Amino acid sequence: MNTRVLAASLVAGGLLVSAAACGSDDKTDDKGASASAPAGAGTTSSAAMPDKPFGAGCSAVPTSGKGSFSGMSADPVATAASNNPALSTLVTAVKKAGLVDTLNSAPNLTVFAPSNDAFKKIPPKTLKKVLADKKQLSSILTYHVIGQRVAPTAMASGSFKSLQGGMVTTSGSGESYKVNDANVVCGNVQTANATVYIIDTVLMPKM
Repeated sequence: MNTRVLAASLVAGGLLVSAAACGSDDKTDDKGASASAPAGAGTTSSAAMPDKPFGAGCSAVPTSGKGSFSGMSADPVATAASNNPALSTLVTAVKKAGLVDTLNSAPNLTVFAPSNDAFKKIPPKTLKKVLADKKQLSSILTYHVIGQRVAPTAMASGSFKSLQGGMVTTSGSGESYKVNDANVVCGNVQTANATVYIIDTVLMPKM
């Protein structure tokens, strides 16, 4: 995938496909991002996002510094992830795919971020092969990104088009959610331009 083309598409808004809003009026979340969308695209919530992250996996996030929740909120998503030790493998993959600038410059994203433990589920030989294939790696990583901020309330029963083009489904309630077959271990983590849900399994698009 050509990173410049992807970046241009993001700026133009062509890939920022949002899900259908619960109502017909434009709403904004607490970050000022629009929660409205064309009918038939999916499901979003007009409610304000809860203030705090949730999930057992949040205990792995540093309590202070740039990798903490408050530190991550000040940086764009790729930079924020690079400061979180629980996401070091993902950061390596993003760099190899050449997507750092693309993710940092795009507005209002949701990123389903596989933890280091999620990548450990992939056989080392397979992971090494994927990391060496920039096109395939870019496809996999952009499948984890939605072109809008998705609030936890919209995760209950949602279907969202990823930047890769494939559909991602979400389900759950309270503080227990799934993204396809992956579990959210730490959700609603805010960065300067994205809402992050850390997940326990790498999502695989149809290739």
